[in-house]
Amino acid sequence: MLDQSIRAAILELRRRGHGTRTIARTLHISRWAVREVLSAGTAEVPRMRRAEKGEPLEVDIRELYARCQGNLVRVHEELCAQGATLSYQALTAFCRRRGIGHQPTLPAGRYHFEPGQEMQHDTSPHVADIAGARVKVQTASAVLCYSRMLFFQLYLTFTRFICKVFLTEAVKFFGGTAGRCVIDNTHVVVLRGTGADMVPVPEMVAFSERLGFEFMAHEKGDADRSGRVERPFHFIEHNFLAGRKFTDLEHANREARAWCEKVNAKHRKHLHASPRELFAVEQPALKPLPLWVPEVYALHHRIVDLEGYVHLAGHHYSVPYRMDLIGRQVELRETKDSVIICRGRREIARHRKMLTGQGRRMTLPEHRPPRGERRGTRRETSPDERELLAAEPPLPDYVRAVKAKSSLRWPMALRRLAEMRRDYPRDAFLAAVRSAAHYGMHDVDRLERMVLRNIATEYFVLPLDRHEEPTE
Repeated sequence: MLDQSIRAAILELRRRGHGTRTIARTLHISRWAVREVLSAGTAEVPRMRRAEKGEPLEVDIRELYARCQGNLVRVHEELCAQGATLSYQALTAFCRRRGIGHQPTLPAGRYHFEPGQEMQHDTSPHVADIAGARVKVQTASAVLCYSRMLFFQLYLTFTRFICKVFLTEAVKFFGGTAGRCVIDNTHVVVLRGTGADMVPVPEMVAFSERLGFEFMAHEKGDADRSGRVERPFHFIEHNFLAGRKFTDLEHANREARAWCEKVNAKHRKHLHASPRELFAVEQPALKPLPLWVPEVYALHHRIVDLEGYVHLAGHHYSVPYRMDLIGRQVELRETKDSVIICRGRREIARHRKMLTGQGRRMTLPEHRPPRGERRGTRRETSPDERELLAAEPPLPDYVRAVKAKSSLRWPMALRRLAEMRRDYPRDAFLAAVRSAAHYGMHDVDRLERMVLRNIATEYFVLPLDRHEEPTE
């Protein structure tokens, strides 16, 4: 099944007037898949409709759920005793989808070049005045070697993901790519070797092949080989960055793009022309970009925390509270400007990416319950909590103390307690609970160590004076 970004690309290419065959070849998919998306007319991924094993048993499940006090383990045991072949995983998934005992939880020398033959790319550290502070930035630059067309951007760090983002922006700025891209043996691109023996990272090889160029590293110590891109760094530092102040990184990069346009149009004596005039000669020799250049993104997997946020690069991004994602894994697609949160193939949230600061929270209004709903809606007691509160003393009092002392992590603590009660011998477990309650210890990990110590001393002790009687 095609994901949402591919479906959006199909609709966009059709809007531009391209045919089904062209779209299929460009995106490397079948024409049948293209026709299916075009007939649907929307980029939304359709939901799969299939019969559920628990559907014929829904009435029995609801009755057993009430009788077993919400304990799905007991519900599953009763169903199996009645001859049902439903697995426990299928049962819990069915109850979750039908809302049975489940509701949403609130919450990176001179060289001669022919037109289109080569471009060069490198980075250099500089200091920029951003938001009233002197910030160390990485200046990424790309230059077409024949026309000297320059493009650069500023980044706080420079990773493989940022490298792909920058090179995509650069080739879009140039409107095409040269046959090769010379680099300075950077670890972002290089897997092993240097110079002519350099082997690029497979990820970067696939990226360059998509855009129509190949990476090449100059020999170690031969910095003159990349002189086209090295020389403008001095100009950038002493002209563009000198005396300029920026409100944020986006403002700096907008100014950098405008400055490139100005500098590229300026006449140069040693060239007897401007880079823009020479680019008019070089542009027909550049390799054209693919019909569709997908947005570069880095893929992350995160667990939604108890407050309804996912963490990325020190920042927090909210997720929709009604989808009951707390404690579940989601997929994050980090692009140049956005953080896209996906559940499977479906996009569930999109945030503007935060580039500066630490620990900032990005919360969309629709991701939180309306005012008063959180206070007025009483959460249903979990099956684990009900089981523990109905157990023998002193467990109910200890559960209340753990819930009061564990802050936002009490659901996981009660889940651990319920598992320990089911898994460990009753006497050893209750003895450990009494000791923990007496000394005011509410750490579940420490309680489990006490239980294991009780088991070791009561169940695995061998007699010290065991002697076998001699046989005659």
